[in-house]
Amino acid sequence: MDRVAVCMVTHDSAADLRDGLAAVAALEHRPLEVVVVDCASADGSAGVAEEILDGWREIPARVVRLDDNRGFAGGMNAALQATDAPYVLSLNPDARPRPDFVTRLLERLRSPAWRVGAATGRLVRPSAPGGEPLLDACGMVLTRTWRHLDRGSGEPDRGQLERPERVFGATGAATLYARAALADVRLGDDVFDPLFHSFREDAELSFRLRERGWEIAYEPAAVAIHRRRVVPERRRRLPAAINYHSLKNRYLLRAVHQTAGNFVRTLIPTLARDLMALAYVLLVEHTSLPAYAWLWRHRREIRERRRLVQGRRTAPAAAVDVWFRCQALPWDDAP
Repeated sequence: MDRVAVCMVTHDSAADLRDGLAAVAALEHRPLEVVVVDCASADGSAGVAEEILDGWREIPARVVRLDDNRGFAGGMNAALQATDAPYVLSLNPDARPRPDFVTRLLERLRSPAWRVGAATGRLVRPSAPGGEPLLDACGMVLTRTWRHLDRGSGEPDRGQLERPERVFGATGAATLYARAALADVRLGDDVFDPLFHSFREDAELSFRLRERGWEIAYEPAAVAIHRRRVVPERRRRLPAAINYHSLKNRYLLRAVHQTAGNFVRTLIPTLARDLMALAYVLLVEHTSLPAYAWLWRHRREIRERRRLVQGRRTAPAAAVDVWFRCQALPWDDAP
């Protein structure tokens, strides 16, 4: 059996850790190891994680303490550098995978039908008493405005999206990656782009995987509960830092990955959304205005990042552009 490392990034996540790590301990797959990276939490997350993991005997585990908050991207890079496992499960502290979650995803990831770099499952939101269960994420989709959305997010869970499929991308909240794929698309020593810090870094990684010819699979039999906090309809209640990075990264994503042909095809809807975002920031969300200044200050670094990423792509532009027109493709189509 291939070793799987569960990599978890924490930042003031103490309230979620006991249930989250209990779900990890209940995973059926072995051999398993756990790496928790704490990004300078103020609520004792690192200590809580150490207390829990010190009691484990069967599963090797460690906690890495960072002196600063490097965001999900920086924290996950530190976690990946702390393990050499051939498969890596990125898992948020507020995600609760079922015991067979890794087993199901690993079967899909190792399928001989496709060159699969990542596999994600059916994420559902915890139900309120008497409430209707809701989907959280069944893969990631793109729109012509360059938004990336979690497929099925907020929809009542009535058994839809029940077939394995190929999807554009996968959420970092609970996705299994092949180390070979991550090594193929890494940026120097980093897998997740540290320029993104937080938010949209999983979409950016999905672009790099697809630009290098890797497939991303959706496996509905792999189920996890995820108590998602960051959703578009809650934007006004989110911390200012999250909204700032969200705005900054929407432009950063395009600056690195958009092709000339895609720019022409998506210009009108994307420009319309850009103008709406600018108006919203000017009128309502003043704390996000520094995002525009950041992009200008880092323009040379962004240009160099684009040169690096585009210089390594092997898949034709059409292989990525197709995801702006469809939400999923059949799994059983011949490669």
